[in-house]
Amino acid sequence: MTSKYSKWIWGVPLWILAIAFLAPFAWMISTALKADVDAYKIPMQWIPDPFQWDNFSTVLSGATSVLPAFGRSVFVALLRVAGELITATMAGYAFARMSFKGRDKLFLLYLATAIIPAQLLLVPRFIYFQKLGLYDTLWALILPGMFTVLGTFLMRQFFVSQPSEFAEAARMDGANEWRVFTRIYLPLATPVMSALGILAFVWSWNDYETPLVLISNPDRYTLPLSLTNFVDEQGQIAPGLTMAASVISIVPVLIVFVVLQRRFIAAMTHTGIK
Repeated sequence: MTSKYSKWIWGVPLWILAIAFLAPFAWMISTALKADVDAYKIPMQWIPDPFQWDNFSTVLSGATSVLPAFGRSVFVALLRVAGELITATMAGYAFARMSFKGRDKLFLLYLATAIIPAQLLLVPRFIYFQKLGLYDTLWALILPGMFTVLGTFLMRQFFVSQPSEFAEAARMDGANEWRVFTRIYLPLATPVMSALGILAFVWSWNDYETPLVLISNPDRYTLPLSLTNFVDEQGQIAPGLTMAASVISIVPVLIVFVVLQRRFIAAMTHTGIK
């Protein structure tokens, strides 16, 4: 009996919390299927009447289709994820397993850069990429995302937690440092790399501030910026079309998380992050 009541005590608040978190998504889907005039009704009409399916066809194939921006966002996200996984695993391994003078001090100095607000770096990046001729190109979005403090920290924490006997046995068999890294430790790091990949993909996919500052040509807009293109006859944001585009924009994130969620949880356990 005690066990039965304890399940209710913990279950009911969690269900209420889950509903509270899912309510905005339900509102987004509901608005995506409404005419613009119905989106402002009070009290809110949760079930659209009639269903405005044309909103989705408009944002996919209309004059302001999100598909080009969708493709650019995929391109940017995939390159950022690949670049971050490469730099983070190599830097994390170096800080965890390789001995060189000032290693720990350099790592602490690198961690200290995390306290700098990202918004503070936008203007220096703007000037820097402008001088390099990369302003208003997708590379201005890709290159900064390839180097992150969190990625290096996560990978270092994982490599530090692994037994050193693996490397010692491999070196006795004649393996050099690169083979030790790629053949022994890197395969073990797959769960952590999956978690880092999810985080990097979501950050890149949802990034609005960086493209807003570094991209000026509408033909190079990523998906978050392109959501502002849907307006009505008065030049106001069209809620139905905007929410339909927003529903489409969250599909890749859901797919990535569903596919890799088990590895994500395993990685958080291995690195000691709760």
